[in-house]
Amino acid sequence: MSARLAGCLLAIAAVLVGCSATDMAPRARKAAVIAQDAGWSGRTIAAGTFDLASFSSPPGAAGSEILTVYIEGDGLAFLDRNTASADPTPADPLALRLAIAGPQRPAAYLARPCQYVLPDQGRNCGPAVWTSRRFAPEVVDSLDRAVGVLKDGAGAQRLVLVGYSGGGTVAALLAARRSDVAGLVTVAANLDVGYWVKRDGLAPLAGSLDPVAFAARLAVVPQVHFAGGRDQVVGADVVRAYIGRLPAPHRATLVEIAGYDHRCCWAETWRELLARPELAAIAGWR
Repeated sequence: MSARLAGCLLAIAAVLVGCSATDMAPRARKAAVIAQDAGWSGRTIAAGTFDLASFSSPPGAAGSEILTVYIEGDGLAFLDRNTASADPTPADPLALRLAIAGPQRPAAYLARPCQYVLPDQGRNCGPAVWTSRRFAPEVVDSLDRAVGVLKDGAGAQRLVLVGYSGGGTVAALLAARRSDVAGLVTVAANLDVGYWVKRDGLAPLAGSLDPVAFAARLAVVPQVHFAGGRDQVVGADVVRAYIGRLPAPHRATLVEIAGYDHRCCWAETWRELLARPELAAIAGWR
């Protein structure tokens, strides 16, 4: 890595971390270091209502048509079942680790609203953004705008959207509203929000959107959904409930991995998982 590039990446890390020596800073710094070590560059995108942190891979092969965008999960949304966090920045940016592990290039990582940008940035941030309104229209619109910025920057024509956990919910909502999505891939995603909330006795996500409300649009999108057989947070039953709401014929496949839970061991085996035959349904991605 050149000295100039290293300096730029350290400057980006400083932007994403901020100068405040709060207990939130190490979480943001961890993501910046992971990205820097992989040679990825970072920026904060002013996208509609929110400022969104992102990282992008080095350029892919010349003429690459597809940009793969990974969307982070809910992060540290709650301290316990009833107490919202003051900062949703994830302790472990699993979607970033997936993005770096994946073989597809160009690729980009997109954080959810208010992750990595507090306390110095973070327009319009408040606990409702990462709790009850985590899938609200303004959240989806902001991520949609940021995806457009990343796509234009990569010179891509089409997108593959990959989302982890709640990021998979957002990815599905984006796939339902965009016309340039070649494929949708999710990992441990709560794709049927209504079913998931009712199953676990959670408070309704007032103001949030639910992918099943857009089932007709999503049915035509090639999609593969990974679920862990030991996942007690979401689980394969949530994905089955979602697929059951898609009108036939649809293009959705569930891949359940018996020994995996909500976090283990997706990033460690991501390249092997992407070699599975189910992913061939996304034309031009492999």
